[in-house]
Amino acid sequence: MKKELDIFFTALMFYTRIPCPKNINHDPDYLNKASRYFPLVGWIVGTVAFGTFCLFDYLMGPEIGVLFSMIASILVTGAFHEDGFADVCDGFGGGWTKEKILLIMKDSAIGAYGAIGVVLLLLLKLMSTYLLLSKVNVSYVNSYFLYFLIFVSAHALSRLAAVSIVFTHQYSREDATSKSKPIAKSFTWREVVGAFFFGLLPLLVISYFQWQFIFMLIPVFLMRVYLARYFQKWIDGYTGDCLGATQQVCEVVFYLSVIALWKFI
Repeated sequence: MKKELDIFFTALMFYTRIPCPKNINHDPDYLNKASRYFPLVGWIVGTVAFGTFCLFDYLMGPEIGVLFSMIASILVTGAFHEDGFADVCDGFGGGWTKEKILLIMKDSAIGAYGAIGVVLLLLLKLMSTYLLLSKVNVSYVNSYFLYFLIFVSAHALSRLAAVSIVFTHQYSREDATSKSKPIAKSFTWREVVGAFFFGLLPLLVISYFQWQFIFMLIPVFLMRVYLARYFQKWIDGYTGDCLGATQQVCEVVFYLSVIALWKFI
């Protein structure tokens, strides 16, 4: 039990800025096993985003509530995944060979592709989340309970989509300079089962109340398959930045898909 707690806190330390016990470090073995808890971290980030939305929705209104929920999720993760998305935009936008793409993504400076990509991503996330929540508020009695399930499901499922690439593709970089390298070394059935359990459970809960939500699996994992194939084509696998970009894109796809679904239920 203590070992599992240490693995969980390793995941929490790696993927968020939330304080963890002092004995927790970036042990490569624990970091590798921590992938099983990546979607569970999404539960925490989604709960923080939901709580922040509720507070500012009450104080100022839903528009400000959605904006501050995004700010809270960025602060709690240290913009970890947004940074990966920006690097992917720069790398794949400015590079035409595997070596060039990987070199650009390794550069800490953000370029035009990355800056434009992040701005458009955040705008799309802001508008889609607000539109989604406004539609839920109109047509669902227990709207705040559904808000909570939507936030948690979006963050958990998008992280499952990202980490599942680790289970099916090879790590692209041949050196060990990336801090995400330990995640790619190996995995067991425990990582696969744990990731899928924590990634799918919130969606199964929400589907119990509104069964059509189960269809959100289709667009999210179609996007996951497309991105994985795209990364494979250009860099023969994935990097940590690719996983971050996948999480961000799949989160937005989830919101947009729920909006589309809401027109027919």
